[in-house]
Amino acid sequence: MAEPMQVEVVSADRVVWSGKSSNVIAKTVEGEIGILPGHEPVLGVLEPSAVVIFCEDGPREIVAVDGGFISVSQGRVSILSEYARMADEVTVAQAEKELAEAQRVLDSGDGSDEDRKHLLRATAQLRAAQKAQ
Repeated sequence: MAEPMQVEVVSADRVVWSGKSSNVIAKTVEGEIGILPGHEPVLGVLEPSAVVIFCEDGPREIVAVDGGFISVSQGRVSILSEYARMADEVTVAQAEKELAEAQRVLDSGDGSDEDRKHLLRATAQLRAAQKAQ
């Protein structure tokens, strides 16, 4: 079996998760991508979504990202996103409430770029919370 990959998920203000992984699944603008040890180098643009990290020691971690980049090179996977949050930091109910509020603001016609970002973040959080159940 190949050596596990070193994975790091970094947001604008902190390292959200770091550790060894046997598999990473992320959604890029071109579709879902699965990364296994020994994967060829790649750089992709992420969609707002839930990234699934299969940890070396068994459990999986799920991280909500509002877009960003995934980089794979020499046994390392870097996920860089302005916003990233662990799925276990939010409940489905909280995410649904936040998504409904963001949608209400946009539907009112007064939505700014920041309001659109909020909608994308809320959507990603809901996907991550649902996957974590």
